[in-house]
Amino acid sequence: MLYTTDLKQLKVFKKGKVRDVYDLGDKLLIIATDRISCFDVILPTPIPDKGKILTEISMFWFSFLEDVLENHIISTDSEDLPPQAKDESLEGRFMITKKCEVIPFECVVRGYISGSGWKEYKANSSICGIKLPKGLKESQKLDEPIFTPATKAEAGHDENINFKTMENAIGKELASKIRDISINIYKKAALFAREKGIIIADTKFEFGLHQGKLILVDEVLTPDSSRFWPASEYEPGKPQVSFDKQYVRDYLESLNWDKIPPAPELPEEIVSKTKQKYKQALKTLTGIDNY
Repeated sequence: MLYTTDLKQLKVFKKGKVRDVYDLGDKLLIIATDRISCFDVILPTPIPDKGKILTEISMFWFSFLEDVLENHIISTDSEDLPPQAKDESLEGRFMITKKCEVIPFECVVRGYISGSGWKEYKANSSICGIKLPKGLKESQKLDEPIFTPATKAEAGHDENINFKTMENAIGKELASKIRDISINIYKKAALFAREKGIIIADTKFEFGLHQGKLILVDEVLTPDSSRFWPASEYEPGKPQVSFDKQYVRDYLESLNWDKIPPAPELPEEIVSKTKQKYKQALKTLTGIDNY
């Protein structure tokens, strides 16, 4: 298991909730650790091979979506690692990427009503300022996917915002382009996943500008950035069984924890079942069963 990295000869770009990023000059080295975060808190217990599984899933989707939008991937080949990063523990869990100006918003697309969206809908029949029909049930499929951006928080909680706030921050033209591409990407991926037996209820994308061009960055359509439901067990009107880290969130919700660090350790049973869910998502989507 890899909880953190310490590549002393490389310049740290940032250490996020689950990824460690190093500065390679005009490129970045992004390493997916086995850390897991819930409620924007990093848990002390890693999930074995999680970083490798997420990298594998992201690489599948980056390839699948490259006809829609260019992405930040340069290489995942160990031969291309700098000498200071030649470490077996990084195998299968790193991406060498383009360095770009990251758009400072989580670009969330919801095809079903769940999670924070469901809570907001119950309160005022809308999500991020988008009015929705009355009488929707929890986990119900929306007539059309909606774009509901959120702020990006390095620490603390991301915050849902309305589209106008995003427009004011980055400009109407760029915000509209990101919204439309996000929905298009979601629709294409959701259709493919549904054919494989997975419902992508919602997901978040991140974008950057590289040499003036909009590109897809970070991770894509993984169980950490999305809500994956087995289609065979889908039943609106209640929370769904999931392939994502909602399983860990549900366990934490059962505890007397105030969601303020430090987080509690996860028992072995929760760790093992969580890994199985990540593995199942990878296998169902791609056929890969390596872990």
